[in-house]
Amino acid sequence: MENSKLYIEHVIELLHAIANEQDVYVQQASDLLVETIKQQHSIFIFGASHAGILAQEMFYRTGGLVVVNPILPREVMLDVRPIIQTSQMERLAGYGKILADNSKMKAHDVLIIHSVSGRNTIAIDMALEAKKKGIAIIAITNVTYSKQVKSRHACGKNLYQIADIVIDNCGDFEDSCMLMDGMKQKVAPTSTITGAAIINSLVIQVVEKLLKQQIEPPIFHSANVDGGDEFNKALIEKYKNQIFYM
Repeated sequence: MENSKLYIEHVIELLHAIANEQDVYVQQASDLLVETIKQQHSIFIFGASHAGILAQEMFYRTGGLVVVNPILPREVMLDVRPIIQTSQMERLAGYGKILADNSKMKAHDVLIIHSVSGRNTIAIDMALEAKKKGIAIIAITNVTYSKQVKSRHACGKNLYQIADIVIDNCGDFEDSCMLMDGMKQKVAPTSTITGAAIINSLVIQVVEKLLKQQIEPPIFHSANVDGGDEFNKALIEKYKNQIFYM
């Protein structure tokens, strides 16, 4: 039981590191998202395999931004069988470009990409193609990890070297963090917890900045409270030109 407590303490340390060391980048990212919303452009988010959990965390949920569009390609989602296919598709050259080309992204939109190692071809392909289209890239990644692994993309760069804004999840090499006696492989990743904290901090800052400009933030109510469905329906109608998931 002691190791589980140490894990929680370690996660708390990482969250403090993010709050203290990454706030300037979260601020930059929130400024960009505020302007994107005001200018009636769109926000997209992508992650492959477990990294895609953040796309689902930020999309269509209570307390979240109405204008966030997830890119959720079936081939890299966790319900694929055999699951090892997701690793193969992450490394397939050109697939990220196809996803970018077949999305609704256009110039002046923003794409958030979550990739912990930042080395796989799909994320890098997507980032490069999006930048060609005039789309700004916000990366959520593990910079320490990424600097220790070689890019799998022909360009030789990892995601943090391509993105316009980089938010570091401050995690451990390999993501798993607990090395217990008798084990060669560490246990218990942290990136889902820290990543969720990052994107929700980002949403909070966006809301704060919109309120300061006397703009009503486009935030979902819970559909499980009276009036929630009607409230959300009105917001979706108001922002229908910025969303592509209906």
